[in-house]
Amino acid sequence: MTHENPLLDFSDLPRYRSIRPEHIGPAMTALLAEGRAVVARVARPETPATWEAVVAPLEDASERLARAWGVANHLQGVLDSPELREAYNAAQPEVVAYYTEMGQNLSLFKKYEAIAASDAFAKMSATEQRVIGSELRDFRLSGAGLSDTAKTRYAELQAELAQLQTRFSENLLDATNAFVLYVQDEGALSGIPADVLESFRAAAERDGQPGWKVTLQMPSFIPVMQYADQRELRQKLHYAFSTRASDLGPPAVDNTAIIRRILELRAETAALLGYASFAEVSLVPKMADTPAQVLGFLDDLGQKARPFALRDVAELRDFSARELGISELQPWDLAYASEKLRVARYAFSDQEVKEYLPEDRVLTGLFTLAKSIYGVSIEADAAETWDASVRFFRVRDAGGATLGRFYLDLYARDTKRGGAWMDDAIARRETAAGVQTPVAYLVCNFSSPVGGKVARFTHDEVITLFHEFGHGLHHLLTRVGHLWASGIHGVEWDAVELPSQLMENFCWEWEVLSNMSEHATTGEPLPRALFDKMVAAKNFQSGMQTMRQLEMSLFDMHLHHDFDASGLQTPMELLGAIRERVAVVAAAAYNRFPSSFSHIFAGGYSAGYYSYKWAEVLSADAFSLFEEHGVLGAEIGRRFWNEVLAVGGGRPAIESFRAFRGRDPSVEALLRHSGMVGAA
Repeated sequence: MTHENPLLDFSDLPRYRSIRPEHIGPAMTALLAEGRAVVARVARPETPATWEAVVAPLEDASERLARAWGVANHLQGVLDSPELREAYNAAQPEVVAYYTEMGQNLSLFKKYEAIAASDAFAKMSATEQRVIGSELRDFRLSGAGLSDTAKTRYAELQAELAQLQTRFSENLLDATNAFVLYVQDEGALSGIPADVLESFRAAAERDGQPGWKVTLQMPSFIPVMQYADQRELRQKLHYAFSTRASDLGPPAVDNTAIIRRILELRAETAALLGYASFAEVSLVPKMADTPAQVLGFLDDLGQKARPFALRDVAELRDFSARELGISELQPWDLAYASEKLRVARYAFSDQEVKEYLPEDRVLTGLFTLAKSIYGVSIEADAAETWDASVRFFRVRDAGGATLGRFYLDLYARDTKRGGAWMDDAIARRETAAGVQTPVAYLVCNFSSPVGGKVARFTHDEVITLFHEFGHGLHHLLTRVGHLWASGIHGVEWDAVELPSQLMENFCWEWEVLSNMSEHATTGEPLPRALFDKMVAAKNFQSGMQTMRQLEMSLFDMHLHHDFDASGLQTPMELLGAIRERVAVVAAAAYNRFPSSFSHIFAGGYSAGYYSYKWAEVLSADAFSLFEEHGVLGAEIGRRFWNEVLAVGGGRPAIESFRAFRGRDPSVEALLRHSGMVGAA
């Protein structure tokens, strides 16, 4: 059946060639009306408090709305335009209001309480019981038990927060895109690899400009900071990157006031719900119990990592003064000096490795790995996409049955927000018509092919790809049939990185990496000698990197726990105090990191950035079981699928981990994998 509005066609995949910004408003209006009608019907006194009469119809209505709004949200992230922004921002308040209304519906809340108290509840599956429990928790966190006045204020807070978070993201994208540097003198770009320079020239040509175009997009910014011999160029880009969307740039895209307001609104939300801080609210659905527990975890890890970080910094400073003539190492020197030290110590560069990692070979190797450990096959498929470069794939089990499908959007664009992420387009569900197979988005920001050549990835980019693919497998290999516990749904936020970080470990295995390599000129696979150098350098500056992650995690947790958003101290001053305590390298005075910290101000990581390190403990410990039984062994892969990927959010993450590992998690594997054992 063909729908006049493609956003209302749920027969299969989104019809990206047909979707226009003007479709968003009418689609949301129709779906919100449909959702409200379903809520009103199931909330009636005469509606029995059963799964079939309450949960199932709400699941149907919620999925239709989530799928359509998910497409709009996805396009806003990968194909931004003034028209799309206008349509998205116009519809967003109504969508937020709907979810707030639903979460605060006291009659609906009581229906779920009655289901939990019924005799039928004990006969439900563990997954169904968890869904009911999670929904009851979310009703409480949505203010279902508040007074009418408090409910109204809560709704106002959520509406304003949603708008501010979207504005934060838009400002950051606009500020990133606003910086363009056209370089006429090739000598000013000395040290930057030839293939990167070729992409700079192609970008300038597309703009009708001579010379080379340098931007703040990652495929441009990172190579300049890592390879450019001209210190002045590095400093210029570092300043532009570090001051994006801040008070040191155009007021129209300044996120400073937005940050303060977001924090005030979150603090007020927590107070309305009866919590001492927003961090306490954030942790309710997570593995960690209290902010104190998280802070203790971070502090303990910091104590273990700090000696190694100090050693890293001392070595870098000594090398820079002795070999590079940089007597006083500055923030814009760190990546450059680190790369020079890596080459001097291990006799290879990131660029050398990149020559062996062409896109198609990398994907083939990744898919071969998935077949080895999980027994699944991945094949190219066709679908309508939002950009010609986007690819589409199908995942099949050993018997040939479709398990799921996914989009792969690899390249950076100026219409696309930075970073890398996975999101769900369609969730797995068991319906009367059969099993609805899941669909995922995997999004990265790598350099696109230039001059008809195949795109080549750095090893760090390969790790990023494996990471997002791990998230994708979590979504695609689920066996849960209920929407709210299927795949990544319902998984505690501080455990959701487990499958993604687990996949990163395979990028350091010889059999995996050699199988995905082919030199650009010779066609030869990655030499074992070069691989051995990579492994030797694997934990290069791991102490510094760990302390940087802890700095961001501590800032996030303190910001949402014991920081007074209405007080005299600014977020920058809080960050400065944390840096004085944990940083091993001083930041530039102009650094305005909070203004671009989209994870916590425009994403889902507020009072949850610690999740990366928390889940890294889980993933390192989980991977150690692969190591103990043969890294590519199908037996452990099947066990991880059965006990972690398959169950999704159907049971607590700690239970899934114990079922896989046979015990509680230990930090020892993380310290060993990071090279932080023994004396620094």
